[in-house]
Amino acid sequence: MSFLHVRSESFSGAARPYRTRPVRRRGPWWLVRLVLPLAMVVSGQLAVSGVAYAGLDDELTLVDGKGGTLRIQQWDTFLNGVSPLDRNRLTREWFHSGRAVYEVTGPGPDAFEGTLELGYQVGYPWSLGVGLNFNYTTPNTSVLYGIPNPAVAGPSLAQELANAAASGGTPNLANVDSGAEASYVQTTNLLPSAGINIDLSNGPGIQEVSTFSVAVKGPKGAVAVSNAHGTVTGAAGGVLLRPYARLISSVGDSVTTYGENWNMN
Repeated sequence: MSFLHVRSESFSGAARPYRTRPVRRRGPWWLVRLVLPLAMVVSGQLAVSGVAYAGLDDELTLVDGKGGTLRIQQWDTFLNGVSPLDRNRLTREWFHSGRAVYEVTGPGPDAFEGTLELGYQVGYPWSLGVGLNFNYTTPNTSVLYGIPNPAVAGPSLAQELANAAASGGTPNLANVDSGAEASYVQTTNLLPSAGINIDLSNGPGIQEVSTFSVAVKGPKGAVAVSNAHGTVTGAAGGVLLRPYARLISSVGDSVTTYGENWNMN
């Protein structure tokens, strides 16, 4: 519908009617040009956040009853969430790699004996009351002794173990550079598999699950895992995993370090 407006002119003569100029409406492409670069930036940030960075993730220390210091660390933690093979919407599946490292200093560290644990705190917004099934297989678990030394250049023990696993041979420690990593000793078939079934009531909750429990002795040591497979079934909604490492001495002193939350949606 058109409208006519009349305005007064400064020059002599009768008033001249004129038609208002229609406003040109911009198409949706201007919105696309605005949103597309923003989406590219956001997607780039999301892609970067999923990359695993080597290094120390978290640590905690404790002074025990004898005056010694217990230190526990998590290194190179990475949980790669994947689509579940059973195609069940209540299943979360992932692969886990990382290392738990401990060190004891103070009086009598060589006589230290205890237990090194790795596990998760599992958070879920809703359970259907059928139970939480936690399944974990660990074909690539090994016990290592020595605090990792990131400054050591060249082939590391992790690379030597990977090469040996790919070729089906035995790791050759002579190929590993000198330094902290050269003191590592490997033992295989530590825990072939572990399964935990927990009965839950309807509603949200948090469960703590210990997936590894290894007897350790001496002033320092570590447990490493590469591409271990884990699943959680029976939980509705998103599932959060918070990995932890715990050192428990034979006399009962305990120190636990917790990592960041990993979303298994």
